[in-house]
Amino acid sequence: MISAIVTKLNSVGFAFTQTQLFWLAAMPGLAAGTLRILHTFLIPIYGTRHTITISTLIKLIPVIGIGLAVMNPGTPFWVFMILAFTAGFGGGDFSSYMPSTSLFFPSRLKGTALGIQAGIGNFGVSLAQFMTPVMIGIALYGAPQVIQKLDGATGNMVYEEFFLQSAAFWYAPLLIIIGILCWYFLKSVPVKASFKEQLDIFKDKHTWNCTITYFMTFGTFAGLSAAFPMMIQSLYGKFEAAPDPLKYAFYGPLIGSASRVLFGFIADKVGGAVLTTLTGIGLLSGVITLLSFGLVNPSGMEQFPLFIGVMMVLFFFTGIGNASTFRQFPIIFKHSSRQAAGVIGWTAAIAAYGPFVFSLAIGAFISHTGSADGFFWLLGAFLILATGVNWYFYHRKNAERPS
Repeated sequence: MISAIVTKLNSVGFAFTQTQLFWLAAMPGLAAGTLRILHTFLIPIYGTRHTITISTLIKLIPVIGIGLAVMNPGTPFWVFMILAFTAGFGGGDFSSYMPSTSLFFPSRLKGTALGIQAGIGNFGVSLAQFMTPVMIGIALYGAPQVIQKLDGATGNMVYEEFFLQSAAFWYAPLLIIIGILCWYFLKSVPVKASFKEQLDIFKDKHTWNCTITYFMTFGTFAGLSAAFPMMIQSLYGKFEAAPDPLKYAFYGPLIGSASRVLFGFIADKVGGAVLTTLTGIGLLSGVITLLSFGLVNPSGMEQFPLFIGVMMVLFFFTGIGNASTFRQFPIIFKHSSRQAAGVIGWTAAIAAYGPFVFSLAIGAFISHTGSADGFFWLLGAFLILATGVNWYFYHRKNAERPS
């Protein structure tokens, strides 16, 4: 929601810098990662029904707060920062409902079950970015914002009205309905453990290996999803006939979510480790292409179609890896379903920092160098590391814990 809204703020009267806009896009990731660490331990203590119902209803804070904030161009930046942080409530409970679901399914079906659930959940990213340009044309509450712009066809100045607040408000009734459904229909998992008991996962080196591989997959998916609209605007918005970021941004998360659903089934058939290695190779190939053709340091709009195409490939491979890693973790920790669930929650928490890391880092490189080359060089190095960890411990012949 925030990644889509920030691209429109300055057009409705705000005067935020490019760096400030990247900060706003980053804040939900900071909150989501931190809250996921908390959510990792909540299900065995409080149960699924209580945890998910409450975490659903508190999302009313950001959707109502942001809707009210965008209606007043005098709203200070620090208020937006707080509200953007609360938008991370939407990412926090991934680390409670995914571990919860894993405990209800046998090992042979965990990849499929978690792939479907997480994939459908990830569709929310694409849905938010797709629905923003739709909803800002609908009056739900409050006065419209009026902007003046040049009509390229006639050369005349024209006035355009839209309702940026509707991009936030439309979630409110959905959250209320889903919160009620959660309370009445969710089951709590048949596992109980204290906070102290659950800390045993950190004594196993494979928890940290899984954290690295999942950051490669979901961290990259979430990070690119959050930064993608601002990347389009910052890198290609300076050229004539510049693209509208929201016409393209939703395709990436859509493709990544769909491939996560599809490859959850495939991971159950062929194993997760081989697909995670394939993910690393695919992502690295995409990064090399971005750098080789100057797509994140463009000289004109003629590079834009290839840029979009390569980004779609990156999103596709992140979806494969998101499915394969969650298939791997229950196998790697097959000696304890409770530990496996905890590792799913923990790795998801760290990977949820992807939007924070990616948005800030990409924004910093663009602000200081005019391109995102430096960031993608660093990303390429990390992909080599993470792919090597997966291959050595889980994929190669005689691997320590083949998965």
